[in-house]
Amino acid sequence: MKKTSNLLVITGLLLFSCTEADNKSTNAAAELSKDTSTTAAVVATEAPMDSATIAKNWGAYMTPTDMHKMMASWNGKWNAAVSSWQSPESAPEISKAINTNSMLLGGRYQQGIHTGNMMGQPFEGRSMLAYDNAKKIFTTTWIDNMGTGLMILHGPWDEATKSITFTGKSVDPAAGNGKEVDMKQMFKVVDDKNHLMEMYGKGPDGKEFKMMEIKYSRQ
Repeated sequence: MKKTSNLLVITGLLLFSCTEADNKSTNAAAELSKDTSTTAAVVATEAPMDSATIAKNWGAYMTPTDMHKMMASWNGKWNAAVSSWQSPESAPEISKAINTNSMLLGGRYQQGIHTGNMMGQPFEGRSMLAYDNAKKIFTTTWIDNMGTGLMILHGPWDEATKSITFTGKSVDPAAGNGKEVDMKQMFKVVDDKNHLMEMYGKGPDGKEFKMMEIKYSRQ
């Protein structure tokens, strides 16, 4: 009787061991299959393109489009009536400037040269505007003689409103610690002879307010 019991126990253990081994083998096979499928998918995704496809894609990326033609229509000299606010409660500071736009590198980018006065001293700035054919967005950059940083903003063209709402970050010079703050710039084509730019930032209370408004009129 004791031998029979021992035999049953041993048999049970053997069956359990075999079942565990089968389960481990099945799981291992499944994991291997999963890993193999994932690797195959990655390899397929990263498979090199043929030279004709590469040339076609690159050609589409580098070729000026209707967006670039629209940018070129903004070329020329513009009078700029500038209003700026230090805070939501402050009275606007009024000044005048001249903005000259021109296309660069075969009509792919637009440079803006801005000259005028701000806070009682000569002001000069440079903007660069690009339309990325791949990302389908505009990017604008800004530098001037009242700072040492580069502001970079991005935004899509809105055909319905004939405008671009740019967003990004810029250093707050007044903070003195290199801190970046959220910035928003709205550019609107009112008509062929009038454009509007508005710049928004956050005030001391953290709420957004209009920091600058520039009304452009074509010379």
